Amino acid sequence: MSRIDETRPFLPVGIAILTVSDTRTAADDRSGDKLAELLARDGHKLAARAIVKDDVPAITAQLKAWIADPAIDVVISTGGTGVTGRDVTPEAFESVFEKKIDGFGELFRWISYQKIGTSTIQSRAVGGVAGGTYLFALPGSPSAARDGWEEILKWQLDYRHKPCNLVELMPRLTEHLK
Repeated sequence: MSRIDETRPFLPVGIAILTVSDTRTAADDRSGDKLAELLARDGHKLAARAIVKDDVPAITAQLKAWIADPAIDVVISTGGTGVTGRDVTPEAFESVFEKKIDGFGELFRWISYQKIGTSTIQSRAVGGVAGGTYLFALPGSPSAARDGWEEILKWQLDYRHKPCNLVELMPRLTEHLK
């Protein structure tokens, strides 16, 4: 259930989109395009966008660069969350997490179960935080990108969402670093 408190202002956040794929290009990145379309529609800023290969060092290098960028509050990736030998996105993300947000993957799979049944066990969607930046990894299909955004992230990245949201926690994400 999502509730919006209209007395609070909408606060756009800077979001980077990372597509993880050995085959996608800017010309055919349908999942990245879907995320860019949805976040813009909902008033957020596309702060950066990139495509990297299914390679842990390449993924972690991009994540670390974006974590260090003050214009980026959130990174959302698409792709590489399956169980095949080349799917390494969760491992890369988890190597940079300071804290894991277990509920993100759990909720994503519950939502996905409503649509694809037990096939959802093949998704290793993960969420976490590092250096004051939220990091979310979604599967690489446009429908997974849409579901992750529409059912979870759209609400948690809206400062007006009640009873609580991730945006209101942003000022406190780096308390341990001070």
